[in-house]
Amino acid sequence: MYIADHARANPDKPAMIIAETGATLTYGELNDRSNQFSQYLHAQGLRRGDHIAVLMENNIRFVEAVWAAFRSGLYVTAVNRYLPAEDAAYIVNDCQAKAIVTSLDRRETAAGLAPLIPDCPIRLMVDGTVDGWESYEAAIAPCPKTALATEWMGDVMLYSSGTTGRPKGILRPLPDVTVTQGFELRQAVNRYGFSPDTVYLSPAPLYHAAPLGYVTQVLGYGGTVAMMQHFDPENALRFIEKHHVTHSQWVPTMFVRMLKLPDDVRAHYDLSSHRCAIHAAAPCPVDVKRQMIEWWGPIIQEYYAGTEGTGATIIDSREWLKHPGSVGRASLGVLHICDEEGAELPTGESGLIYFEREQMTFAYHNDPAKTRAAQHPAHDNWMSLGDVGYVDEEGYLYLTDRKAFMIISGGVNIYPQAIEDALILHPKVGDVAVFGVPHEEMGEEVKAVVEPAPGVEPSSELAAELLAFARERLAHYMAPRSVDFIEEMPRLPTGKLYKRILKDRYWTGRAI
Repeated sequence: MYIADHARANPDKPAMIIAETGATLTYGELNDRSNQFSQYLHAQGLRRGDHIAVLMENNIRFVEAVWAAFRSGLYVTAVNRYLPAEDAAYIVNDCQAKAIVTSLDRRETAAGLAPLIPDCPIRLMVDGTVDGWESYEAAIAPCPKTALATEWMGDVMLYSSGTTGRPKGILRPLPDVTVTQGFELRQAVNRYGFSPDTVYLSPAPLYHAAPLGYVTQVLGYGGTVAMMQHFDPENALRFIEKHHVTHSQWVPTMFVRMLKLPDDVRAHYDLSSHRCAIHAAAPCPVDVKRQMIEWWGPIIQEYYAGTEGTGATIIDSREWLKHPGSVGRASLGVLHICDEEGAELPTGESGLIYFEREQMTFAYHNDPAKTRAAQHPAHDNWMSLGDVGYVDEEGYLYLTDRKAFMIISGGVNIYPQAIEDALILHPKVGDVAVFGVPHEEMGEEVKAVVEPAPGVEPSSELAAELLAFARERLAHYMAPRSVDFIEEMPRLPTGKLYKRILKDRYWTGRAI
């Protein structure tokens, strides 16, 4: 089933609720408006395989545009709402979008974007207009609310976060099925028990792969999505209670922020409706996840995967307690751990993680060199996301870090993730990033950049306290040699850290 079926059965049922305001989009409205937009795009000449883009905050209209693409055989690219106009233009131009939808909330970015995307003639804005943009509502109003004669299944074409370089478009071949068939295939595996009774809390921006993917999955099953406009740790708990949330999806930084709430705040809210909390996007410190399971119970489900769809692992709470720190066993693809030359490594040794599939499932758009770089040197159907890890005797995968973030100090490989996992547990640390900085003798040394917890002032005394805290918990060669402070970490709301921005401050003028 998909939204047209649910609209026929329950037209007045809420499909989307804005958690903060209570604004609601029913299944009937979602079906009608996505039909109108798909009819509009078809009338403008867009056909199966063409691309559209969406640049918007967590707005109800966001899902209308996505569903219009899904039921029109189009690719839809969700653009990071925080990007400046120049970076957003790079993505819109690179994906060759013929239409883009933005919002009045993003008007400053939109004003600068319009002259930079001359090959994207259809520029629509919801909730109002500015120069260079037409009204989305006025554009679709005359269009019929009926479905296209043939509703080919569309897909997303999202871009990597660009945390270590230019974002890369991830292009998968369109499925040769209608939208009804496409959602029947998607629903063949229902790992988390989604149903029409599901109430799903979405605390992250929709432009990211996982939030967008789970929102569309829940709507495909006929559930209700309570979407937060911005993440706030206490509000997240409040909305679980208020909306009787059954399912949710998180990143580890959200867990950290909720755990650092005062005990009385954490205990104040009734979370008894909550049956399944999914998390991924970044490795979760072992102590953080253990505390979350103790608090919420064994409802936490973790997976490791990428937008590329190269493969995946999964693990539930009970498995994790037996294999703490693991991201699970392969549920899609076959795992291989390899050295720099591509030779497979023994059980327990860290190396580059590859997933083997029967055939390649994606390509980096307009960049065959990057596509080839993600492939194994000898096996075209083994793909890597650039992460490093190892597999234990039972086939459980443990992530060590990203290859690009590895520090080499005096010839020794140091992975920042373990250092960050140790420091984040200090009560005066709100967020932390660890990376290598230049050192004349050792090549690199370990630097920690810390965002103090709310109400904590940075000082040399605090730096010394954190260094001592790290030395008590880490091998001497891993402990940071210095600590700098930052007012706010350049971290995406999805949990991804723009570590490149931090490193550039220390490496400017040097080869990295």
